[in-house]
Amino acid sequence: MADAEQGQDGPKLFAPLPDPSRDRRLVFHRHLAELARLAGADLPAEGRLDGREWERHARKRTRQALSGLGELPERLFAPLLRAAVHDPNPSFNRQFVEPAVTAFGRRRVRTALISSLRTGSNEERAGAARAWYWTQVPLQYRAGSSEPTPESRAEWEATAELDAEWQEAALREFVANEELDVRRCLLPGLWLDPRRHRADLHDLVAEAVRIARGHSDEYLRHRVEVQIG
Repeated sequence: MADAEQGQDGPKLFAPLPDPSRDRRLVFHRHLAELARLAGADLPAEGRLDGREWERHARKRTRQALSGLGELPERLFAPLLRAAVHDPNPSFNRQFVEPAVTAFGRRRVRTALISSLRTGSNEERAGAARAWYWTQVPLQYRAGSSEPTPESRAEWEATAELDAEWQEAALREFVANEELDVRRCLLPGLWLDPRRHRADLHDLVAEAVRIARGHSDEYLRHRVEVQIG
């Protein structure tokens, strides 16, 4: 199902993010099983269920185990991030990102994802982009007001410089890295209005738009036009 963003002329409809070009589900299952074990979840034995059914049960039991722990111990930080980054589902990965943010702080999680984007494998770079979405601060507004509440603005400002750091790293990666899955996952989160960037990055923004518009991939061509339209 396509997502939407409200624009001046009504909602803008985005094509759904395509599945990864290579099936990395078994890799994700290994990371999910490790997280489940450390959280104390009782998983169904692999082989008794097909892969997708096993994953469904494993997600549910891991989520329940994490909730039952209350305050999450330090040993779960890295496994939570690995599960989030390797989860191929850009919606379900929030069940790993949000507990990590709550337990270990938004700054620490965002910093780890920026590191994955800069130094990880292509699969980890794409996964970091999918996970980054759930680290953003949801600004809260009082009824009838267009101004965020002081509390939510303060929370947003606490890590705002990491948004700019992510954007620069993501722009450079999108332009330099020809891996299709990386570009597909990075594009939806890119700021494509040059005014949101430093002047020295304006040419990089223009190059990212040029690449997306001229790409052979239909998703990239569609997505960029809706984002800048």
